[in-house]
Amino acid sequence: MKNAIILFSGGIDSTTCLEIAKEQGFACYALSFAYGQKHTVEVERAKKIASLAGVVEHRVLNLPIGEYGGSSLTDASITVPDHQDVSGIPNTYVPARNTIFLSFALSWGEVVCAYDIFIGANCIDYSQYPDCRPDYLQAFETLANLATKVGREENQGFKVHAPLLHLNKAEIIREGNRLGIDYGQTISCYRADQNGHACGTCDSCTYRKKGFAEAGMPDPTPYFTR
Repeated sequence: MKNAIILFSGGIDSTTCLEIAKEQGFACYALSFAYGQKHTVEVERAKKIASLAGVVEHRVLNLPIGEYGGSSLTDASITVPDHQDVSGIPNTYVPARNTIFLSFALSWGEVVCAYDIFIGANCIDYSQYPDCRPDYLQAFETLANLATKVGREENQGFKVHAPLLHLNKAEIIREGNRLGIDYGQTISCYRADQNGHACGTCDSCTYRKKGFAEAGMPDPTPYFTR
């Protein structure tokens, strides 16, 4: 059984990635981050889901990137927009976040001999983030194999897996349903409260609601009224 690192937020995409990796026979190491995000409940939910999924190990790393600000997910002075108000790359983009996350996954992977890294990136129903696109992921994989001892000397390259990259949200949800995922446990909302209730109107909520509707499945998400 090969080892894999799963970048894990506890949302629909990363939870589906985790179950796909398990189905493919990987022993899974889940990696989550407390990076100063306002919706801190996602970290607690990630812990719960990872435990129920039976991962080999789940680590939550504390990163100070939120101290830079520059994103409505980390900066109290910037408001998370409703989906209808978004044009282009929204202010929910956290500068270089996936590059930072993947770098930590790369480092841990070299230690635990996990040369496969799974990320729930998607370029169909997504917020136009630059670090969720195919050319970026391909470039990071190239970097990973140039930047590591394993990639240079041990005839063992790193592989970045993005199994959801070209699926819409409905297709992702149907795949998760096939895998037996309880999406009611997952958190997607950028404004989620401490009880895990979602706003229903941010980018992430909008794509989530659209996905369940197009998949013909009931949406298990608890919403609050703003």
